[in-house]
Order: sequence, then structure tokens, then C-alpha cells
Amino acid sequence: MSDVIVLIPAYKPEPRLLGFVQGLTAAGAHVVVVNDGSGPAYADVFQAVRRVGNTVVLNHVVNLGKGAALKTGLNHIACEPGGRVGVVTADADGQHTVADVMAVAESLTANPHSLILGARGFEGQLPLRSRLGNALTRRVMRWIMGQKVSDTQTGLRGIPRAMIPRLLVIPHQGYEFELEMLLVCKYEGIRIRETRIQTIYFDGNRSSHFNPLLDSFRIYFVLLRFTFVSLISALLDNAVFAAAFLCWPNLGAAQVAGRVLATLFNFWGNRNTVFRSKEQVARTLPKYLLLVVVSGAMSYGLIRLFSRPGVMDVYAAKILAETVLFFANFVVQRDFVFPGNQPRRWEERADTATSPPLDQRPAGR
Repeated sequence: MSDVIVLIPAYKPEPRLLGFVQGLTAAGAHVVVVNDGSGPAYADVFQAVRRVGNTVVLNHVVNLGKGAALKTGLNHIACEPGGRVGVVTADADGQHTVADVMAVAESLTANPHSLILGARGFEGQLPLRSRLGNALTRRVMRWIMGQKVSDTQTGLRGIPRAMIPRLLVIPHQGYEFELEMLLVCKYEGIRIRETRIQTIYFDGNRSSHFNPLLDSFRIYFVLLRFTFVSLISALLDNAVFAAAFLCWPNLGAAQVAGRVLATLFNFWGNRNTVFRSKEQVARTLPKYLLLVVVSGAMSYGLIRLFSRPGVMDVYAAKILAETVLFFANFVVQRDFVFPGNQPRRWEERADTATSPPLDQRPAGR
């Protein structure tokens, strides 16, 4: 356990935080607690935590958000000398047991290049907001990432040390930071592994500071960028198509004009802001153009099919055809055109990183 530090962001914690920290240190853990601007009323709780051995307490003057607290702790740990494998983050509200934290730490030690998620089974009686929130986010993330993640909102995570610099530049300060962490794994080719943990809630999870309305909106706002570029491209495509068809009522020519301009914008937007591909344009552009040709041919065929006399006009047919192809195009771009870094390439980069070193333990671990 000396190879892993436990990081706990805390905002107005219950007194049970002290017992949790004591249990972790008794199990051999080093602990960093970040007081995220809890205020004078909670000074005694943090003072008691500070007196526990192998424990550091960092402070925010004001409440900055869970993401900000995690980044404060991650930066502190990354600046520490030594060859620790990484960091295990845990919540301060009593949802995680010492045994589960240790299990995630062991999994991280065994898999130092992977992000480890402490995945809850969501069995028994659960608060409705927790069940619905995770179910919806889980399905959206599976579509976005192309990978099944059973617990997207878990706060118990094992983070490789080499991943910390990438996380520190994430701009988000609140709960959406943890969702962005999963997206970083997609972009960087970092494997996600899961360790089953207990599902624990106290008093209907009233001690949680997660606002089911406001914070869920913030989380899903992060996902909107995946559709924003495609929607703008579709609007551009349809606008150019309509203008060209109005000036020269030739379906093929109007289709080509709209597709060319939308293609240029869509490639730039998807490569740089959606999938954040680091591959050279020479490698991604041919695959993208192949998709454009195939998608354009399918779109043309569908428009012809839908715009038959007595079915619908050509403009409605165009919108319907593009809507049908939207989801298919996203999946193809995600997995074929801009697949992100492969896990092996991430592991090779992590092994050769010089600042900070991922692991300085003796060989044969």
C-alpha cells in the first residue's frame, strides 16, 4: 500500500470521516485530504484528521468544487518525490469501505497503466436519483466511448501516476471532472478496469453534495460537444444544399456542394475538438474521405427513396436521410477514423516518461 496514496476531497464532511481515515492509515495507507472550503464549523473535524499519522490536510479558502479539490490533491501528490504507482481517490461521505479502497489500490498496483474504477453493483434499495443518474450516464458513455463502463459516477478510482499531468489540465472544476476523466481514457488509449465494491448509502445519500438537476446538467453539457460539430455540419450541409438546389435544381450537384463544405468543417471539428486525434492528417484524412464517399452515396440513395412522388418533398427527405446516418457515422468515426491511441502505445509512453517517473520500484514487482 506504500506505493499508492489515498486522496479524499471533502466538503462539509460528517464526523465519520475521521474513522475512515484512521482505518486507512491502520491498513498502511498514506492519506491526503483536501478541505474544499468547508468553513470554520468543520475546523475541528479536519484538525482531528490532521492529527492522524501518515495524513496530510490541504485547504481551499472557498468551495471550488470536487474536480478542483481532486486536482489540488493530485498536484500535491505528483510533486512528492518517490516512485509511487499512483493515487486512489475516495469519497468523504462514507460510501467506501477501507477494504474496497485497499482492493482498488491492489488492482492499480497490479495494473499500473490502467484507470481502475471501483464499480458498485447497485443492488438493494437505492436513492432514485443515484439509480437513474448512473443508468442514463452509463448508456450515454457507452455510446460515446464504445466501451461498457458499469459505474460512471463512482468516486473510488485508481489513477496511474503517469495520467496525473493529463488530468491537471482538465478545465472542469465540479463533478463533471470525473466524467471527463473517462473521456481522457478514450483519447489517450488508457485501459479502464473495474473492481466490484459495495453499494453503501447513508440516510438516502443526504450527505452527498451532488445536485441531481444542476450537476447532471453540467455533466451532460460535457457530452454536447460530441454532437455540436455534427449538428453544425448538418446545418451547413442542408443550407448549402437548399441554396444550390434553389439556384440550380439538380439533386446531384446540390448534394455535392453541400457535402464538400460540410466535410471540410466536420473533419476539422471532429479531429480537433471531438475526438482530439493526435494522428497525422495523412493517416486520418483518407479514412475520413472514404467515410464521406460511402455516407454520401447512402444519403443520395435514401433521399431518392424518401422523395418519391407522394412520399415527401426533397428537403424533408434530405433531413430524414441525414438523421438516419448520423448515429452510424459517429460510431464509424469513433472506432475507425479517429480511434484514439491504442493501450499499448499509452503504456509505452508511460514507461518512458521522465517527469514524473511512473514507477521506480525494483524490477520483478
